[in-house]
Amino acid sequence: MLDKQQGARLANLWDEAKVTGMSEPEKLLYRSNLLGSDKRITNYGGGNTSAKVMEKDPLTGEMVEVLWVKGSGGDVGTIKLDGFATLYMDKLRALKGIYRGVEFEDEIVGYLPHCTFNLNPRAASIDTPLHAYVPKTHVDHMHPDAIIAIAASQNSKELTQQIFGDEIGWLPWKRPGYELGLWLEKFCLENPKARGVVLESHGLFTWGDTAKEAYETTIEIINRAIAWFEAENTAPAFGGAVKPALDSAERAAIAKRLMPIIRGLISAAEKKVGHFDDSQAVLDFVTSKNLEPLAALGTSCPDHFLRTKIRPLVVDFDPANPDIEKTVAGLSEAIVAYRADYAAYYERCKRADSPAMRDPNAVVYLVPGVGMITFAKDKATARISGEFYVNAINVMRGASGVSTYVGLPEQEAFDIEYWLLEEAKLQRMPKPKSLAGRIALVTGGAGGIGKATANRLMQEGACVVLADIDETALEAAQTELAGRYGKDFVRSVNMNVTSEAAVEAGFGDALLAFGGLDILVSNAGLASSAAIEDTTLALWSKNIDILTTGYFLVSREAFRIFRNQKAGGNVVFVASKNGLAASPGASAYCTAKAAEIHLARCLALEGASAQIRVNVVNPDAVLRGSKIWTGEWKEQRAAAYKMDVDDLEAHYRERSMLKLSVFPEDIAEAIYFLASDMSAKSTGNIVNVDAGNAQSFTR
Repeated sequence: MLDKQQGARLANLWDEAKVTGMSEPEKLLYRSNLLGSDKRITNYGGGNTSAKVMEKDPLTGEMVEVLWVKGSGGDVGTIKLDGFATLYMDKLRALKGIYRGVEFEDEIVGYLPHCTFNLNPRAASIDTPLHAYVPKTHVDHMHPDAIIAIAASQNSKELTQQIFGDEIGWLPWKRPGYELGLWLEKFCLENPKARGVVLESHGLFTWGDTAKEAYETTIEIINRAIAWFEAENTAPAFGGAVKPALDSAERAAIAKRLMPIIRGLISAAEKKVGHFDDSQAVLDFVTSKNLEPLAALGTSCPDHFLRTKIRPLVVDFDPANPDIEKTVAGLSEAIVAYRADYAAYYERCKRADSPAMRDPNAVVYLVPGVGMITFAKDKATARISGEFYVNAINVMRGASGVSTYVGLPEQEAFDIEYWLLEEAKLQRMPKPKSLAGRIALVTGGAGGIGKATANRLMQEGACVVLADIDETALEAAQTELAGRYGKDFVRSVNMNVTSEAAVEAGFGDALLAFGGLDILVSNAGLASSAAIEDTTLALWSKNIDILTTGYFLVSREAFRIFRNQKAGGNVVFVASKNGLAASPGASAYCTAKAAEIHLARCLALEGASAQIRVNVVNPDAVLRGSKIWTGEWKEQRAAAYKMDVDDLEAHYRERSMLKLSVFPEDIAEAIYFLASDMSAKSTGNIVNVDAGNAQSFTR
């Protein structure tokens, strides 16, 4: 039986008032964004939309027919007008004259740039001929779960006829490309009354004379499929549940335990970032009787397959008798076996010109009774891969409930995964940034140095967890950084570094969010100023608790994760010039900072054998953006120097050897250096960023 979300009908979101006055390309954009707003219609980056529009040729001034079609690599849900390729229809039709047959269909892709209208730099996708040759003005190609469930059924042709009659046709499996475009044209010419076609193991094409008609046809056809499954698919999902689903807290605990270990085992060649999904659709699958046989069949839709690999890895875990340590002990062997199986698949299917074998590790890890873990080169890709596999789960639920589910044939799957056109696209991808795939946790992350550090690490591709006790500042910092780099790359946790429980919980949240940890920036801090005789035990203890005990607690937790991952690690302490150079009236602060520095040295010794590096950055007088300098500390230091608070920055600048102010970004740059591979052979070091202070020289 379909779950509640699958069974719900799609809403017709078309608003005629909004499209009044829009051009045809603008209506295409509106329609595309509506269709892409619901993952039941198409997954991220999947599907295409198009419109054939009459436009003035910039050379001749004559009106010509132009195909507007989603460009290569775009996403219909978020696309803008500049995401569409534009091509002359007469030139696209002229390609038929040079087409040499199906054995040479890939070479047509090289001719698509010659069809470009108005020097549009957006590259046309492989699906362009599929839209060009459908003799309709507006065409939608979507990947709806309910339709692919029909397309992936053993008797998909008969089911299509049964559900839609002659309104919707059916074509057998054919890899997307020029030949399939010709097939679609032939179908339309032979079936002029048809409103669309189901492509076996692939998806749905629908069309219309107007943008509205195309959109409403797409919605109507998908809703008819949903309604049919709702009536016909009454059997227990996937053969019924045979394993219990653990409660949410237990599921999270298991995921936190497994994710860093899996990550360490698969990140030798490239760092990976994880995503955890225990939604109801996933739980239905990972508790079911048919989990393993269905998972072994792989996915059907090419888009699903490209994101999730030939098949997932089902983790050996029994939720009825949970023994997590037994599961952990067996992970290495299971992952090695998966890699060997993948290599055998490559050897069976490779062709003379196939690219070299790529990463043989699984993308999707299914844990019975717990959920699904996905790993990829970054968080967005891991999340999207998970979404694609949820689509695949929905497809398997529907197809296996009314027929027999059929995955993509192995050779076809290989030919898509190692398609030379796909390889060329991969080769054009920009070089990964220096911290791509790295995961960092920054304490004091909402303050001046903390936020600047997070920003610098994210600039280089890292995922960052901001940890702080200031909820308001934390929320603001996360919002700012998410707006700059994307929501996938930043999380926040409320963490009091003096609380053992809070530290453990915060690091656990980081593991669940990203799957592991590579970098700890221990930066949480405070400052105090008082003569020794005026220093209370409470003030002394507060400094020690935050600046020494806090640094110990977060380092201990990071070390535990690093050792579980077995992939090294990196700790950077933000200490202070005062850890090396004593100051009068600040004994508690100076002592705690000195202890930080010595703790770092101890940790550098302990971590070296496990490739865990520990280094220190010593700032001085970083006033701008600092929460420490916004309160009484600033007033206390001004009083100590008998000056106005507004004169402090100039005072510290003139006191320095270089006569320069030190800013949060300066500290962040030093932290980035120590956290990156630029300092791969450095540990136990101290970098002073204080514009020059002879007292704090490390000799």
